[in-house]
Amino acid sequence: MSYTVLIPARLASSRLPNKPLADIAGVPMVVRVAQRVSAGVPIGTRVVVAADSVEIMSACADFGVQAVLTHQSHPSGSDRLAQACEILGLNDGAIAVNVQGDEPLIDPDLVQSVAAVLESSPNAAMGTAACAITSVEDFCSPHVVKVVLDASGHALYFSRAPIPHWRDEPQGAIHALPQPPPLRHIGIYAYRVGFLRQFPRLAQAPLEITEALEQLRALWHGHKIAVHLSARAPAVGVDTPQDLERVRQIFAQNRSA
Repeated sequence: MSYTVLIPARLASSRLPNKPLADIAGVPMVVRVAQRVSAGVPIGTRVVVAADSVEIMSACADFGVQAVLTHQSHPSGSDRLAQACEILGLNDGAIAVNVQGDEPLIDPDLVQSVAAVLESSPNAAMGTAACAITSVEDFCSPHVVKVVLDASGHALYFSRAPIPHWRDEPQGAIHALPQPPPLRHIGIYAYRVGFLRQFPRLAQAPLEITEALEQLRALWHGHKIAVHLSARAPAVGVDTPQDLERVRQIFAQNRSA
């Protein structure tokens, strides 16, 4: 299986300015992501940072990480990825896996699995991942995106609401999880490059706007998303200064072990 890993990285961040360059044990975060992914993907797989600034390009060059410079003004990450595909000359039939630049603890096996689920699903335009939800708190949280699947393992819908709704649960607060366990969406995507080039030009879906979930645009326009079921919950990402400190502590502990 052949695919390219693309890591979009932009300096602007409302909660954590210059996030891609945040220091984690002496290495910029986006470089940590690229290094971790590179250590677990097949030999020959390209891992490329799609940067929006010369600062990120320079940080990647310092550590031998391939990067391409994309426009600063892209309205979404998918636009940035589409331009990166053009710069790299990827053909429409190729597979590109989008790994976020704030996931320095991402499981490299997950990257491989998401690429594989798309390759094995010829009718799907995208691939992604999910895992079982094990707590009522996560099931009810709007910050934990849920997904429901069809019999073929394709996504039917993504929502911030607790889905599926358990009709026979007593009315009021949710006290238990429905069975089988509901699924948490893991925010990693594989794309067929031809679809990725098309995706930013598709009209936004009303459901996408309501839920603030970009993947609903693909479903609304009739495209299938294949879903890999992971046995493990996603690793800690970095959205806030508190998240960054937590990840720094994990790296510090690993270095001292």
